Amino acid sequence: MTVLSVSRRTASRRTVARTVRALGVVSASAALALGAAGNAAACNINEFSAEAKCVGNNGVITVTDVDPAGVPATVTVFLENNGADVKKVGEQVVKGSREGVTITFEEDWKPGAEYRVHVKAEPYVDEDIKPNLTAPATACKKEETPAPTPTPTPSDSASTPAGEPGAPAPSASESESTAPAGTSSNAPSPAGESNLAETGADSSTGLIAGVAAALVVAGGGAVFFGMRRRGANSRR
Repeated sequence: MTVLSVSRRTASRRTVARTVRALGVVSASAALALGAAGNAAACNINEFSAEAKCVGNNGVITVTDVDPAGVPATVTVFLENNGADVKKVGEQVVKGSREGVTITFEEDWKPGAEYRVHVKAEPYVDEDIKPNLTAPATACKKEETPAPTPTPTPSDSASTPAGEPGAPAPSASESESTAPAGTSSNAPSPAGESNLAETGADSSTGLIAGVAAALVVAGGGAVFFGMRRRGANSRR
């Protein structure tokens, strides 16, 4: 009986030891799994996204963090050129949430510009968002197109000088109201002025010349008849 009791006790101890060992292995595995899961849930680069967009006529770069654990992360944005940092646009700290938290960097980006966005959340993340951010091909502020010059209409063009082809003929009222230059007036000349100065000859010159010619003819006739009468008397 004593030997049997000892054997049973020994078997029980071995069974307990195996059970404890098995539980230890399971516990360790569970701890590792939980640790890995916790690290994965705490913060991940895939929980960050960046975008270049417009706010009115101004360009901005936004970074959104959807980390449900809310681990503080430092986000830094760099302007790139041929794989090198040209300038540091800015740096901000963000604490994400399941719904997402967005931070904004003011940047008047050029169409097609490339940016590197780096995220650092110790001890989980210290890397860039891949791929690099590329700005849209269209700028926020559109260039203003100058208004076309209106084509002048015939009414807007300068009036054609009088006398040239296409010039409008003067109206009857204008032609009647304006006397042509050089036309003499029918009004009588003022007293004391000679008609010869206006027309070159007196208006009664013809009448006077006619009377003078008649008198000359009459005088000549009288002289002719007088001489003839004297000759007849001398013959007697």
